[in-house]
Amino acid sequence: MSAAGRRWGRRQRALLWGVLLAVWEAAWGQLRYSVPEEMPKGSFVGDLAKDLGLQLPALQDGGVRIVSEGRTQYFTLHEKTGHLVTAERIDREQLCESVQQCVLRCELIVEGEMKVYGIQVEIMDVNDNTPTFREAKIELRMSEATAPGSRFPLPNAHDPDSGRNSLQSYELSGDEHFSLAVQAGPGGDQRPELVLTKALDREEAAFHELVLRASDGGDPARTGTALIRVTVLDANDNAPVFSQAEYTVRVPEDVPVGSILITVTASDDDEGLYGQVKYSLNKITEKALQTFRLDGDTGAISLLQSLDFEDGVSYELEVQAHDGGGLFDTTKIEITVTDVNDNVPEISVRSAVKEISEDSPSGTVVALLHVRDRDSGANGEVHCSLDEGVPFRLEKSFEDYYRVVTARELDREQVSEYNVTVRAADGGSPPLQSSAVLALRVLDVNDNAPVFAQERYSARLAENNAAGALVLTVRASDADWGQNARVRYRLSEGRVRGAPLSSYVSVRAETGALYALRSFDYEQVRELELWVRAEDGGAPALSSNVSVRLLIVDENDNAPQVLYPPPAPAASLSSGAGWSGVELAPRSSEPGALPAGSLTRWLVLAVAAVSCLFLAFLLLLLALRLRRWRREQLLAASSGALRGVPVSHFVGIDGVRAFLQSYSHEVTLTADSRKSQLRFSGASCCDTLPARPLPDEPAPLLGDGNPA
Repeated sequence: MSAAGRRWGRRQRALLWGVLLAVWEAAWGQLRYSVPEEMPKGSFVGDLAKDLGLQLPALQDGGVRIVSEGRTQYFTLHEKTGHLVTAERIDREQLCESVQQCVLRCELIVEGEMKVYGIQVEIMDVNDNTPTFREAKIELRMSEATAPGSRFPLPNAHDPDSGRNSLQSYELSGDEHFSLAVQAGPGGDQRPELVLTKALDREEAAFHELVLRASDGGDPARTGTALIRVTVLDANDNAPVFSQAEYTVRVPEDVPVGSILITVTASDDDEGLYGQVKYSLNKITEKALQTFRLDGDTGAISLLQSLDFEDGVSYELEVQAHDGGGLFDTTKIEITVTDVNDNVPEISVRSAVKEISEDSPSGTVVALLHVRDRDSGANGEVHCSLDEGVPFRLEKSFEDYYRVVTARELDREQVSEYNVTVRAADGGSPPLQSSAVLALRVLDVNDNAPVFAQERYSARLAENNAAGALVLTVRASDADWGQNARVRYRLSEGRVRGAPLSSYVSVRAETGALYALRSFDYEQVRELELWVRAEDGGAPALSSNVSVRLLIVDENDNAPQVLYPPPAPAASLSSGAGWSGVELAPRSSEPGALPAGSLTRWLVLAVAAVSCLFLAFLLLLLALRLRRWRREQLLAASSGALRGVPVSHFVGIDGVRAFLQSYSHEVTLTADSRKSQLRFSGASCCDTLPARPLPDEPAPLLGDGNPA
């Protein structure tokens, strides 16, 4: 099998394991896939539609999308299949230079449901890098007096691949004076050393050339080489010695470029050329080489470019000090970058609605936000908040995701638009803040009925008006918006004098103007009571009613009419048979008789009869009153003297009294018996008895005398 075939087979096996791992993770409520690096754009990563139970129509409508942090989007969603595919060719070594496990994270946003799912994709390494030495030719100087068994550190080879594809072994070839030893470093890395196995003799050989070979564990293996040239020098007694075996320095990430971070020093007791010490970087990563600079004469390490705690927390350098005779010493420098609150919180709107119905229930999601701060510790702790007084609240969703939901029901008639400001502040001192504004428009729901400007309407209309005359205009307003606020007017059903109300008046549906459809006659219709209904355009429609009173004003449009005698028809007048304004009375007519027909005569007789009956009733009533009064007077006289009459005016025989004098009385009678008067006149009395008779003559009884 060819090398290309073997590589293809390994990629397919890695892809299969990645799919199996994704299925297992989905069963536990997580989404985790793996994919080999360097796959072409559009390569399959995982079946999201199947693993999450998503419907393909929702994917095709654009309601589901993939988002990830950073400027480059490495994955996308295939709308037709629901597969997660690569959006770019992925280089694991570029993304995860010093990380053993390279994992890229992204999120799946479901727009309609405002849900977010976390996705982790592990980038599997392929053996696409060869071990390389920073310098292809290594120059070493050794004194001929160097004792066999001495060790000299060699530069490390670098292979950015991981696992078995990374650097695995070193080999040395070319000379019997030297051998190779490999030491394990603190981090598990391999450090090659050149071991002197046989004494050197400058006169025998002034130079020795060796080949150092570095190999990885790939299949097939990749190999890189470096040429080592050893120059043999005269005797050198002392080697340089660093003041510290290891240097540690902590620097803030905002230190200015060009600043000296640390200075290493080494001393050599020799004099002259053998006492001159030079410094060089023996082991350094490519990133550190672009970040720091070593002054070979002074040992000062300065900053070449700005530090960023979020990109690199620590750096490890190995510096070598060597003299002119080829002797050297090495030291390690650990540079730790401390975090500074130099990153403001970042608010990303992953999904948001621009419109929401006013009848949406409390808890409706309107936006999905992602908030992060690239700082660490308290500087990276973010607190999110909303402005007070808005009907929304924040809810934690997934890791650094927040949902903006409604806190209560909305009312478009009070607030039709919201600009919701989301604020994020970190825990630094002083804290850094950022904000994002969500523009939200509230959609109308038909929840308001039309309201008339007046509780009732009334108008006055003169009779004999023209048909189509404007009577009045009713107006109603609706607090809703759009079609829901469109008001139309109509008359409620009714009847006037047996005819439909709509035959008398009409209302214009758009304006509420009330018109008279006919000319009114005060003598027939004096007022109209009607109801006008205002109805909006909602579904279902809401309506309200108002009472309208229309008063017809009288005008002097009728001449006096002669009720009797009735006018004769025109034909009768022309023939002379009708009434001509003159009537003839017979000679036998009594005084006071009317020149009227039989009808008028009977009418007069009826009135006279009623009048006579009324007069007879009055006379009867008066007679009854007089009789009662007379009886009361007689009863009063029998019980004692008449009131106002002296006792001397009475005479009595055997208990019977009689008047001695006659009286004349004035009696005044009225129709009201309570106001009748009886008045005695003192000057009109006279004796009613004759002169006292002689004793021998008998006295006459009362009433036996002459009535005259």
